[in-house]
Amino acid sequence: MFLPALRAQRNSGGPGMLCPVPQGAQPQGWAEETGRAAVAAVVGGVVAVGTVPVALGAMGFTSVGIAASSLAAKMMSTAAIANGGGVAAGSLVAILQSVGAAGLSVTSKVILGFAGTALGAWLGSPPSS
Repeated sequence: MFLPALRAQRNSGGPGMLCPVPQGAQPQGWAEETGRAAVAAVVGGVVAVGTVPVALGAMGFTSVGIAASSLAAKMMSTAAIANGGGVAAGSLVAILQSVGAAGLSVTSKVILGFAGTALGAWLGSPPSS
């Protein structure tokens, strides 16, 4: 007897409700839109972290060095000519080769994950009206 009365109060928004929400307080479909943005955020983070090593490998920055006749080799040649025969430590080519050889550091993965998550959430959110 007590349980059915409590359920009736809860369903009607009566005193049994812990946090009553007035009818029409949330826009139609808000749960689906929020879920879509959350999924897009997760996918964006994963893609951002997973894509960088693949893209660097495709450019020629591999774990065994710079691949011959690749974009990375052309970049290295240009950097070496500009610096009088060597690639400067801390230059773009040196950093990309380091990432290609050793992979991303934990800090880099976190930063890329946050950036990808923010971009994914932004792309997955509904347009503002």
